[in-house]
Amino acid sequence: MTSPQMKRIARRTLSVLWKITAGILMVILLFVATVFAVDRISSASENRRLEPYGQKVTVDGKSMNVLVQGKGSETIVLLPGYGNAAPGLDFKPLIDELSPHYRVVVVEPFGYGLSDDTDAERSTANIVGEIHSALDSLDIDRYVLMAHSISGLYSLNYVNEYPDEVIAYVGLDSSVPSLSEQKIEASDVAPIRWFRNLGFDRVQLKLTADPYKGLDYDAKTLDQLHMLMRRNMYNDTQLNEVVRMYDNFQSGKKQSFPSKLPVLFVLQAKHPAVAEWIPEHQKHIANSNQAEVMLLDANHYLYRSHPREIGQKVQDFLSTIH
Repeated sequence: MTSPQMKRIARRTLSVLWKITAGILMVILLFVATVFAVDRISSASENRRLEPYGQKVTVDGKSMNVLVQGKGSETIVLLPGYGNAAPGLDFKPLIDELSPHYRVVVVEPFGYGLSDDTDAERSTANIVGEIHSALDSLDIDRYVLMAHSISGLYSLNYVNEYPDEVIAYVGLDSSVPSLSEQKIEASDVAPIRWFRNLGFDRVQLKLTADPYKGLDYDAKTLDQLHMLMRRNMYNDTQLNEVVRMYDNFQSGKKQSFPSKLPVLFVLQAKHPAVAEWIPEHQKHIANSNQAEVMLLDANHYLYRSHPREIGQKVQDFLSTIH
């Protein structure tokens, strides 16, 4: 084969490769553009279909959503775990169990549910201060604090900041500072923002299992929950919270529950990844005058699957603190 022939073959090969590469890039760009367009159109439609629940209070010039249900003489303030799309709806099975006996107040922190986002750093001090301001605006000044997951860490600070207001603490598979999350830098979440802004969070939710499948939620509540999951996933407020999480855990290590504060932990009996889950919780109540641990055969979201058992245990526990 002559040199000119070889050159012609090489040029043709390169031309074919460039066309294939350009075609692949076009397909990728078309796919990304389609995902982006579908997300924008769907989000606009879903925002019109969202139905308000609870009531709005003003905290630091922004709107915070708070759901109040029940008229009992005692109040339970319920705080969500990290990333909860709509606490006022997500906690519904447990709220329905508790509200015949207590006034249940579900606070949706900034970045959660129907509350506004915020640029304020998601330090424990800021989160605790904002929650307290919301309760103060509703003249709620004596209550049981009940917290799921990461709100357990914030609650440890809260009960020390406002010891005259919190009469007992209930942790629902709540975080403890000795079991810290890994450190995440601000640069680590930058790709997540791109992922969200292009609409791929909607694709992710479509491909993952529905966390509410088979649970006792009515169709209307599920529809609203799913829309709020798509709206709030990876919002900037929650991304800032995850960046601040490691520092919040470290500062939490300096605190402990007041010995006079009654504490009830409701925990999953078999944590899938942390063998020290139960022992570390027990350490945090070793010096408590009144404390109990309830174990459930459940996952981290035990309030969704076992609301009746939790509701009964809370009643039994609170009946002993008077």
